[in-house]
Amino acid sequence: MDLFNAEYLQNREKELVMKPSAKAYFDDCILSFPVLLDCKSDIEKAFDILVSCYRADGKVLTCGNGGSAADADHIVGELMNKFALKRPLREQDKRAVSSSGVSLEEKEFLYSHLQRQLPAISLSAHSPLVTAIANDEDALMIFGQQVFGYGRPGDVLMALSTSGNSKNVIIALHIAKIFGLRTICLTGKDGGAMKSLSSDVCICVPETITYKIQQLHQPVYHCLCAMVETELFSS
Repeated sequence: MDLFNAEYLQNREKELVMKPSAKAYFDDCILSFPVLLDCKSDIEKAFDILVSCYRADGKVLTCGNGGSAADADHIVGELMNKFALKRPLREQDKRAVSSSGVSLEEKEFLYSHLQRQLPAISLSAHSPLVTAIANDEDALMIFGQQVFGYGRPGDVLMALSTSGNSKNVIIALHIAKIFGLRTICLTGKDGGAMKSLSSDVCICVPETITYKIQQLHQPVYHCLCAMVETELFSS
């Protein structure tokens, strides 16, 4: 083990409060992408925010433009469907299936395939809604209007922008803060205007070129999705 790995593993034991399985994902992310070491504390904060949201039966909204829109969709896919673990039904869910009028065969199918979710909505994905807002109101409101419509106090907005200056994303962040949502930003090295906002956490990956920023956003949000899933669903 090299000096970086040894020092990192020694220090993280003093700082992290999470299940060992979540720590393992976190360690693997930092050790695989040591360039993210400076983002370590912000990734931890984001993890805490997401776990707190889901423990309070909240949901996550995601948004971004262009490649970041694809990342916003990707995050929802990892949260709403299993990432790496089977997410077993709660006893009350099993009782609801058991007391339903469906056939025994259908019940067995649901017992085998129905899984608990981590509720999440991508604000980039609903093209009829996005285009209607842009056409009827203003293109800058495509995310903010949805935050106002979907968001509830305690929910989380995950906002992605490689420049940190996307105006429609910044408006969504303002609306989220006004109406009691917590906010997690993923940006590039300098963070742009988003870094100076009163976000709960801004993860500024250490790159300045758009595609390289996106290449580092992916391991960050994969790590967060894996950590949250194992924290909430592993035994």
